[in-house]
Amino acid sequence: MPRGKNKRDYYEVLGVPRGAPDEEVKKAYRRAALQWHPDRNPNNKEEAEERFKEVTEAYSVLIDAQKRAAYDRFGHAGLGPQPFAGFDESIFADFSDIFGDIFSFEDLFGPGGGRRRSRVRRGRDLRYDLTLSFQEAARGLATKIKIPRHETCPECKGSGARKGTGATTCTACQGRGQVRYQQGFFAISRTCPQCQGVGQVVRNPCTDCRGEGVVARQRTLEIKIPPGVDSGTRLRIGGEGEAGANGGPPGDLYVVLAVGEHDFFERRESNLYCSIPVSFPQAALGTEIRVPTLDGDTGLKIPAGTESGTIFRLHGQGFPNLNGGGRGDLFVEIRVETPKKLTREQKQLVEQLAETLPAENRPAAKSSLFDRVKDIFG
Repeated sequence: MPRGKNKRDYYEVLGVPRGAPDEEVKKAYRRAALQWHPDRNPNNKEEAEERFKEVTEAYSVLIDAQKRAAYDRFGHAGLGPQPFAGFDESIFADFSDIFGDIFSFEDLFGPGGGRRRSRVRRGRDLRYDLTLSFQEAARGLATKIKIPRHETCPECKGSGARKGTGATTCTACQGRGQVRYQQGFFAISRTCPQCQGVGQVVRNPCTDCRGEGVVARQRTLEIKIPPGVDSGTRLRIGGEGEAGANGGPPGDLYVVLAVGEHDFFERRESNLYCSIPVSFPQAALGTEIRVPTLDGDTGLKIPAGTESGTIFRLHGQGFPNLNGGGRGDLFVEIRVETPKKLTREQKQLVEQLAETLPAENRPAAKSSLFDRVKDIFG
């Protein structure tokens, strides 16, 4: 890296304009540090190390308000000798996903070492698929389900160690959870392979759980399904998932529902739809029919002259609303049936009726049931 009078302008090094805000300086430093990290330049490590030093030195000045003001006024002369220092460790918080490990800048430039991974971990969430009938989804129910899961070992209370013993400090990492590897200019910390980053090992494992701290169990749970659920509804039952590690909280259980279809009703959200056949005399003269609902039959008056395809709306006779009170509506389509076979006397009567009726144009083809409902009721 050029030194003294030949040292490059810090703004030029990071590729930011004078007056750039701190966030822009940080983003530029991230990009440059990624580009010139020696591990990413195995065929050109010497130059990469020099360039990395250069961008880090530039960053250490431009991110510090006092140093930046002196630099803007007097240039490099206003700073005096600049050692390779001034790291902002948080700038590398996003690098772990890229490099797969933690840069040990504390280890490289000062005492302290890497951070130990926490032994306490939340348990995994579980999923249970449950199929309901159409009527069960409408009314709701209480039922029991059996869940296979891992629970905290009652023998060792989740420690994984045999009674009377406990975990000991890992000798490979001295309890830090990480071990250091020197690679030329850099010291990189990696997860300890012996303790998997927890900093402790179990020398005398529990015989019941074999040191895992959890045991496989099948648990019977009673759950309540509210009225109005549909296929795809997820019910969350807190704390009924897998046990957490080392005293961590358990996960949650998600019950995912599938609702069967009905032989007569068609469901759309909280509304129900059905089709009822009536005879031609009933439609022409008017009548009262019985219509099935979720709660039993109810009466429906058919006015005289009702055409096939007419839709009647029964308020509050639909499906319960899951997220609110009340119920949807029931839409009943009337289908006038035309007899296919007539006796001679019946044909004569129909012909006599036809002679008394005015000629009318044939009605246009009807749209679908749902389209007509939309047109009528908005």
